Amino acid sequence: MTPIRLITFDLDNTLWDVEPVIVRADAAMNAWLINAHPAWQTLDHSDLSACQRAAREQLANEHHNLTALRIATLEIALTQCGLDAEQASTSARAAFAVFHAERNNVTLYDDAIDMLQTLANRYDIHAISNGNADITQMAIAPYFRAHFSAESVGVAKPDPAIFEAALTYAGISATGAVHVGDHPEQDIAAAQAVGMRAIWYNPSGAPWPLAGAPDAQVQSLAALPAAIIALG
Repeated sequence: MTPIRLITFDLDNTLWDVEPVIVRADAAMNAWLINAHPAWQTLDHSDLSACQRAAREQLANEHHNLTALRIATLEIALTQCGLDAEQASTSARAAFAVFHAERNNVTLYDDAIDMLQTLANRYDIHAISNGNADITQMAIAPYFRAHFSAESVGVAKPDPAIFEAALTYAGISATGAVHVGDHPEQDIAAAQAVGMRAIWYNPSGAPWPLAGAPDAQVQSLAALPAAIIALG
């Protein structure tokens, strides 16, 4: 069996809980928008949902790019608040910067740093994610050699191209790599489909929902180094 040389990680809900991060980031962005443009308060949930739909139609080939979708949604909404196109574009980007700063202010799961330190002494580590978190702004940055996001690669998991991009960059065959993630389809089945081994991060102990099975599963990040060593 090919020795393992590369570990790739999903980020959201694998190294941190993303839901409270997004709630906090949205709140910070909305507070900035209300302060900068009081008319923002006149938009209700249905208005913003319509703006999101319009942005998705406008960016029909970029649904993987969450940054572009959010900025386009903000631009459309801000024009409804009375801004012209140039003003809306400028304010949308400023509002997104507020959102993104909080988006990167994550609370890592217990044992995440210790686990990454242990693995980084033995393997190359890459991130493969659909979200728009920027790991260079986080405490985990020193442990990652590269980050392949849906935005940077141009496709989202479970598309094989995002996994293949990481393998090509590392110069490692799929059989020498292990992917770790929380999502059965987007992480585990998708990584296995390109020939990688895959470890399911399953803290709740949920039953495996798909055909086949992960190569291993762990309920804590502390258990991950031993699980990887057991795979070879």
